[in-house]
Amino acid sequence: MSGAVLDPRTRLLLEGPIAPTLLRLAFPNVLVMLAQAAVGLIETYFVGKLGADALASMALVFPVVMLMQMTSAGAMGGGIASSIARALGAGRRADADALVLHALVIALGFGLVFSAALLLGGPRLYAAMGGTGASLDGALVYSNWVFAGAVLVWLFNSLAAVIRGTGNMAVPANVTVAGVVVLIPLSPLLIFGWGPVPAMGIAGGAAALLLYYLGGSLALWLYLRSPRSMLKPRIAGVRLQWPLLRDILRIGLFGTVSTVATNLSIGIATALAGQFGPGAIAGYGTAARLEYLLVPLVFGFGAPLLAMVGTCMGAGQKQRALHAAWVGAAMAFAVTEVIGLAAAFFPYQWLLLFGNDPAMLEAGAQYLRVVGPLYGFFGIGLVLYFASQGAGRLLWPVLGNLARLAVAGLGGWLALRWGGALVQVFVAQGLALLVYGVFIAAAIAGGAWFGRIGWPRSTAALMRRFEATIS
Repeated sequence: MSGAVLDPRTRLLLEGPIAPTLLRLAFPNVLVMLAQAAVGLIETYFVGKLGADALASMALVFPVVMLMQMTSAGAMGGGIASSIARALGAGRRADADALVLHALVIALGFGLVFSAALLLGGPRLYAAMGGTGASLDGALVYSNWVFAGAVLVWLFNSLAAVIRGTGNMAVPANVTVAGVVVLIPLSPLLIFGWGPVPAMGIAGGAAALLLYYLGGSLALWLYLRSPRSMLKPRIAGVRLQWPLLRDILRIGLFGTVSTVATNLSIGIATALAGQFGPGAIAGYGTAARLEYLLVPLVFGFGAPLLAMVGTCMGAGQKQRALHAAWVGAAMAFAVTEVIGLAAAFFPYQWLLLFGNDPAMLEAGAQYLRVVGPLYGFFGIGLVLYFASQGAGRLLWPVLGNLARLAVAGLGGWLALRWGGALVQVFVAQGLALLVYGVFIAAAIAGGAWFGRIGWPRSTAALMRRFEATIS
């Protein structure tokens, strides 16, 4: 492909120095993730003013909302960004433009599925999770509002993924931060009311959230329709093409399996810790919040890495794509390992932010001391998962996540069966993170992106084997 037809942003992904480019693109993306985390914190803070039942109601709905967020932004959003990046890298501008419509169709479909599932199945689900009385009633009010507008959440995250697929991290960051600024006064206004605005209670928090996603979706769409956008999406006259839908779905559905496995791993660990009493549950849950915070941090590096790897793979620059993956892995390992070691050496500084119950502190400190030093492997596995989305090769990262789930579940169960202490359950969780990171890194080093795994001694050997495969 002639260099003259390359957009400057695409050229940067294909030719710019890898580490500085990733760092430059990661900064606004980290800002996005911190702002999105702030959305949940802001809403929880104001809803908490309504009392313990309202807070419990949000706690029941939160895991399901997080599942939708992670599926729409990380799993299917990764599929969207990967497809667009690879199309741009290969010079298929018409396909890249058409993929916008296909992304919107997928967002609409999955949004309606989430709406139907939670509007119909919410009462049974929240009751099964322990909701009763006022907390269950509040959960249903909040859930019905949020999931009635699930399409807005999917549209926002899908449009942001479309733009990130071009290598533009700044526009989604700016829209998200602007939305948070608006949400800070809007949330209490709708929850508590003021002047002519009636108090909506917990429903007001959900309404504010939906208005945030509605405004953000409109802003992202207006950008895509502006002259500043690299893509020129069209709705009228564009026919849906199964190959384009399939290209997004084959990555997005694999990613959904990985997302569910991640949440199951934490759920299983919570259940295992519960065998040692409520203090152990509180300690593990409080300590494990740090792992949840690592996800958006690693995503800050993973999203630009996805765009770079996808663009390079589309352009046939396989060696640069692989090199970028290892640079991103080194960055993610360094950041998450430093955080993990800090948590292991100073666990109480984190735990005391959430409470001072002695049993909680003891269990949480045990977890951080055992698992914290292995957080670097979690960072490696997660960022290489995003890189593999860019490469369009997710089988081995998903298998790595399932391996983590198996080690966490089986190892913890064996610890209980053999009469082990709580710390042995945590050892199993740490080993699960180690297996997760090493498994995915070894698979990619062995050529998982290019065919049969053989663990070549060098990138050059890998490229030779890949060229021999396709010749």
